[in-house]
Amino acid sequence: MKIEFATAQDAPELADIFFGHLAAHPEYISHGEMQMGVGEGVVRDGVLVAKTAPDGREKWMPYILAHIENDAIAKVWKAVSDKREIVGFVVADIEEDGDAPYGMVCDILVKEECRGCGAGEALLQTAIAWLRTRGVSGIYLESGKNNHAAHRFFEKRGFTHISEIYKLA
Repeated sequence: MKIEFATAQDAPELADIFFGHLAAHPEYISHGEMQMGVGEGVVRDGVLVAKTAPDGREKWMPYILAHIENDAIAKVWKAVSDKREIVGFVVADIEEDGDAPYGMVCDILVKEECRGCGAGEALLQTAIAWLRTRGVSGIYLESGKNNHAAHRFFEKRGFTHISEIYKLA
């Protein structure tokens, strides 16, 4: 497996991976996807039930292309198998709306059948290394409320749960 920069030509395949996963695992959907209009949620009996938005893919494509093409403050990497299949990706960017610039791991996703092969670790470490070379003061990420497997993955790699996000229903 190799980690490579994603290109605009990869965007449709990244979208297939992303939306295939979201459809099967709505717990991945976080407030970021909802704010972008990529995901939506309703509250039933006090519990958020999330799903992809009908036009979510169309709304996500400009986002991923902007992160691929604006490599001064954003990067997208893909994990590629020995057979040249994209098995995962990570999106990172630098935000400047805080006290000092900070890094965001916006999305990280590895196909289920490829989990445990080291792709997620390699993608995350690549994003973190790039953000550190850019001199950011902190590195953050967000995760869906019930995406517990991802929470454990991040915590094992030094991330700490620091907040909750609430939305007025």
